[in-house]
Amino acid sequence: MTGVSNPFRYQYETVAAGQTTQVLGGTGATGDYLHRIVVAVATAANSAVTVTDNATTVLSIPANTPIGVYSLAINALSASGAWKITTASGVTVVAVGIFSA
Repeated sequence: MTGVSNPFRYQYETVAAGQTTQVLGGTGATGDYLHRIVVAVATAANSAVTVTDNATTVLSIPANTPIGVYSLAINALSASGAWKITTASGVTVVAVGIFSA
C-alpha cells in the first residue's frame, strides 16, 4: 500500500491574533474533539490565549508568556457546545481536531 494512512481525519483551523471567541469548525457543536493547539507567541506582553468549551474556560495561557512556539495536547470532547479560542494581539493559534462543519 502506498500513501499516507489518515484514520483520524483531523482538521486544523487557524486563529489569528486579536480574535475573540472564534468558533472552531463551521458551527461547532457538543462532541467536537480538540486534539491539540499550537500556540505561536510573537509578542510576550500580548500573549494571552483562552480556550473555552462553549462558555467554560478549559485552558488559559497568561500574558507575558515567552516568545516561542508551544504545542499543547488537549485531547478532549466538547461537553457543552462549540470549542472557542480567544487570542491577544501578540499570539496566533493553530487548533487541530475534529470539528462540526
